[in-house]
Amino acid sequence: MRRVEQMRVRPRMTVGRLVSEMGNCGVLGAGRIANAVSIMTEMFREPDYTVFLTMAGPMIPGGLRRIVGTLLEEEYVNVVVSSGANIVHDVIEGLGYKGVRGSFWADDAALRKKGFGRAGDIYFEQKGFEALEKEVHRILSHLSERGVNRVGVCELLREIGRGLEDEESILKRASEHGVPVFSPGLLDSMMGLHLWTYNQLKKFEIDPVVDLNQLSNIIFDAERVGVIILGGGLPKHHILGASILREGVDAAVQVTLDRPEGGSFSGAPLEESISWKKVKTRGELATVVGDATIVFPIMVAAVLEELEGERIVH
Repeated sequence: MRRVEQMRVRPRMTVGRLVSEMGNCGVLGAGRIANAVSIMTEMFREPDYTVFLTMAGPMIPGGLRRIVGTLLEEEYVNVVVSSGANIVHDVIEGLGYKGVRGSFWADDAALRKKGFGRAGDIYFEQKGFEALEKEVHRILSHLSERGVNRVGVCELLREIGRGLEDEESILKRASEHGVPVFSPGLLDSMMGLHLWTYNQLKKFEIDPVVDLNQLSNIIFDAERVGVIILGGGLPKHHILGASILREGVDAAVQVTLDRPEGGSFSGAPLEESISWKKVKTRGELATVVGDATIVFPIMVAAVLEELEGERIVH
């Protein structure tokens, strides 16, 4: 048995050193973050891992876009599974419409009159969603002109990414690096509404089974599967559920604010998934309770610091 060590902080301390102090402490939230960083470091370090990143909740408008983009650029993340909303916000930012800092105590009726929608303390111009509709219709028309009238969501998102000029777009970077982006709940987003409006004018089919085939092939071909889960939700279940036929994923880290008492999958600890064969019995697991827009940047910074140190040594 190891004793709990008290954490120390010093001037000019790096994030990696701070997380190391959390690891020396080893308990409660500090111990969980240190464990999660250790597991993520192994995922990124070992080439036999296929790493999935899942995102639910306002991760892109909440400031994680560049961080996720860095992981794609460095090829630490091999597959992205996202809520439709994060896809929408990535494209809207790619079209030049960024979120605006606001207040949790806003006058929502006044915002509506001014043409803004609100998520927490982030405001979004309705003009951005109008631009999104035009872009989606343009991409679908381009596909139709090529004789393509039926695609999977992953293929559609790749086409959208190729058409964006914003180099910081997640879809853009994913298309350039051959990283598939899946969004099982895309229809439950503004982009889903725009797909419907286009379909009222011209026949175009979205085939989700194509995505399941592609996702299953990736999972079955992987030597080891690692999953980083931000926010839970449908993306979390989509990848863990797809891993049942391989007896579960090998390692998983999740950051969530949801609680387990209600029985929801978003708040469930990863250990619960062992009973469903979504996670292997001896898998490396870490659940961190917290806001991903706070916790995930700290974790990524610590992991990159560790990996950079290893490169210098070798």
